[in-house]
Amino acid sequence: MPEPIVLYERDGRIARITLNRPEHLNAIVEETPLALRAAVERANQDDEVHVICLTGAGRAFCAGYDLKTFAEAPRPVLGSQEMPWDPLVDYQWMRQATDCFMSLWRSLKPVVAKVRGFAVAGGSDIALCSDLVVMAEDAKIGYPPARIWGCPTTAMWVYRLGAEKAKRMLLTGDLIDGVTAKEYGLVIDAVPETDLDAHVEALLARIASVPKNQLMMQKLMVNQAYDNMGLNSTQTLATLFDGITRHTPEGVAFKARCEQIGFKAAVKERDGGDPLAWKNAR
Repeated sequence: MPEPIVLYERDGRIARITLNRPEHLNAIVEETPLALRAAVERANQDDEVHVICLTGAGRAFCAGYDLKTFAEAPRPVLGSQEMPWDPLVDYQWMRQATDCFMSLWRSLKPVVAKVRGFAVAGGSDIALCSDLVVMAEDAKIGYPPARIWGCPTTAMWVYRLGAEKAKRMLLTGDLIDGVTAKEYGLVIDAVPETDLDAHVEALLARIASVPKNQLMMQKLMVNQAYDNMGLNSTQTLATLFDGITRHTPEGVAFKARCEQIGFKAAVKERDGGDPLAWKNAR
């Protein structure tokens, strides 16, 4: 029997949720968002839990959506409809995923994400929906699909970084390491990879010593400020845009290129920095 794609265990006052596809760098498949939300709900229903630790099995947190099959298979596939397309079909699918990731943000128990290796594309969405993010100094975070074929549906970049630094990340699709992410204010801390586990455990222990009702009130108060700034409406727009990115002329051309030379090779071209003749760049 295969192992669950999301693992859950309780360790005293700490619930531990682990993305569990290590051989694929914990890349997101269709079942991942719902499994993640179920684990978060389980932690919230357990009266013994004070804090949640979210991480990935193996050498990465999460390398984003596992799009190889969807990108290389002919249309129609999940996320790439026949043209003309219905924007609300994509919106319904991606909104469900977004809401599942946001279960971390909405959780009444605070969530600490421990990031090693990569937290990229959809993996960055998951990490940034956590309350606190601790990265290894050499780990990488970013949203490369901002170049073609994606828009971060959770929109957490702007809420964590402010307008200018969010634009710096999303207008380039660049990855930054943990040190830079800490300097930007994107994550709470960055430590040497060898110290990551101990550093996060100390933080979890400190939070776990606080009464649950105190933790809940502080988190609800801070989150309410983000709701007042229009987080939900921003996510609605971002989720619609995400579907549009896969059906623009450039998005359709990228999909065709994936079918022609393979997803990894097409991504390497997309993220290389040179203008892409095949996408009808204007």
